[in-house]
Amino acid sequence: MKKRMEEIFLELEDRGIKVRLRGDNHLEELIVDGQKDERIRDVLNKALKEVQKKVAKKMQGDLGDLGIPGLK
Repeated sequence: MKKRMEEIFLELEDRGIKVRLRGDNHLEELIVDGQKDERIRDVLNKALKEVQKKVAKKMQGDLGDLGIPGLK
């Protein structure tokens, strides 16, 4: 499923900023006023990855609290 999500793309341009985002929330490209900005792209990808880890951990805890065997 992850592979399929990586194959979905969205490109959006607004007010001089263009982004290309994959379905797995990985920012492929960030262009500001015609210039690629890899530093901001890399920081955003790092932040997205960290928040995804936190969400997964929280969801795992919430599911474990339901008392359903095999979800802890």
